[in-house]
Amino acid sequence: MMIEIMPLGEVENQVLEYLMGNLPAVFGAQLLRAETVAIPEKAFNFSRNQYHASVIIQSLFEAKRPPGSLTLAVIDKDLYVPELNFVFGQADRLHNIGVISITRLRQSYYGLPEDENIFLRRVLKEAVHELGHLLNLGHCPNPRCVMHFSNSLRDTDRKDSRFCGLCQKRLS
Repeated sequence: MMIEIMPLGEVENQVLEYLMGNLPAVFGAQLLRAETVAIPEKAFNFSRNQYHASVIIQSLFEAKRPPGSLTLAVIDKDLYVPELNFVFGQADRLHNIGVISITRLRQSYYGLPEDENIFLRRVLKEAVHELGHLLNLGHCPNPRCVMHFSNSLRDTDRKDSRFCGLCQKRLS
């Protein structure tokens, strides 16, 4: 399996390197870092001051990607889908494309002092979560499993960056 990490707009190199260094241990997959892609202007919703996650994913349908690979786009902009106030990420299994936002994973977003270790762990958890969806996993009822739905940062912090036994079994 090949996983392509695709930065959308400006994303800190440290975030991309952290994902490149940690995702292979979770998936046993080869990783490829794609060139930076521009954020599609049509994804921005002025009234919400956010980017529509589904529009971003749709814009990547035509991007040249390695055949059979999973693509995870990483963006430093706030994402939403119409039914929710925000999302940390979204996945489209049909096209093997997911996107995560790192914006709300920072302590400073909530007026707290930055903590690089907490931030990077959150980024990894959200990346693994969306890639899990691309591998046909749904949300898990186990609050410690990386596939548990994160409705808040507290949910993300509670869960592990790995799959629970049941989800791991479903991947095998």
